[in-house]
Amino acid sequence: MKWFGRRSGRDGVRPVLARGGATLWRDGSGPAAGDWAQGYEAQLREAYLGNPIAQRAVRIVAEGLASLPVKGDARAVALVAARSAGQDLLESVAAQLLLHGNAYVQIIDDGAGGIGELYALRPERVTVEADATGWPVAYRYRVGERVLRILGEGEGGRPGLVHLRGFHPLDDHYGLGCLGVAAGAVAIHNQAARWNKALLDNAARPSGALVHDPGDGGVLSGEQFERLRAQMDDAFAGAANAGRPMLLDGGLKWQAMSLTPADMDFVGLKAQAAREIALAFGVPPMLLGLPGDNTFANYREANRALWRQTIVPLGNRVLGAIGQGIDGWLGTGALEIEVEAIPALSDERDQLWTRVAGADFLSDDEKRALVGM
Repeated sequence: MKWFGRRSGRDGVRPVLARGGATLWRDGSGPAAGDWAQGYEAQLREAYLGNPIAQRAVRIVAEGLASLPVKGDARAVALVAARSAGQDLLESVAAQLLLHGNAYVQIIDDGAGGIGELYALRPERVTVEADATGWPVAYRYRVGERVLRILGEGEGGRPGLVHLRGFHPLDDHYGLGCLGVAAGAVAIHNQAARWNKALLDNAARPSGALVHDPGDGGVLSGEQFERLRAQMDDAFAGAANAGRPMLLDGGLKWQAMSLTPADMDFVGLKAQAAREIALAFGVPPMLLGLPGDNTFANYREANRALWRQTIVPLGNRVLGAIGQGIDGWLGTGALEIEVEAIPALSDERDQLWTRVAGADFLSDDEKRALVGM
């Protein structure tokens, strides 16, 4: 049964799409998933701007994708490789897909019927404009009070914008990024860092307590209590005052206290949260310097898994979508990754060449075809 047809003449066979869906990542609506940031901007500030693990994981994938060797039509390759207003197109698109779940690449006309440049728009500023059946026909890019309307497909079937999105099972128009699923682990990791910082600010442990014991059962007045607390904060709190002796009078006695190493140590908790953050973004924890992770035998295997399972598949999606979008302009916009030229996968290439070279039943032409030549 044919459910989907080509764009021309398919109005009668294509299904009606919903105009909206579960967009907790986009506007912060819906039930709270926990006591952590809700909504894209808040999660972005907590994760990418405020968490070293999340930022490093995104940068590893985005910068790796930007370094991929690309082959195809020389004009298409030049457009993808060119910087526009200082923006690296592939790096920006990869980071936006990971964080937001959507990337919008604007195709800017050069005024002579060709493509002048490609530019990745900030995804949180873009909204999809759908027709009566729910299919996207245009995109609105809003900056303050100004709104730019970009056609999804213009004259001659040439799109003005390429929309890349991650799979979202509950939304027809917008993709799902990694920030939402990583928000809990990011909150734990950040809170553990704040807790450890607070312990350091207080000599790394609650060394003891002042107990008011006048013998007649009396208690400190409010004024006395506030004055004593102010004196404690000024003279004894903070790392600079760690271990400083105290002088007590007026019925006060010192009672020593301490926390066990297990109570004070948040290294294990932070490491577990960091591994979950790395998992959400598809980066092997070993590459982030996290201890206690034995999933990979060594660093080389972890690096190979990163490229094979995360960077190369994401690169194929990005280049495939951009190539399809500019094909209407150039007529030959197909772009591919030159996998043979990726240094991290050189071991696989050497193994393939060894196996092919040892296959005596193959001709030279067949061997060349198997190794991609």
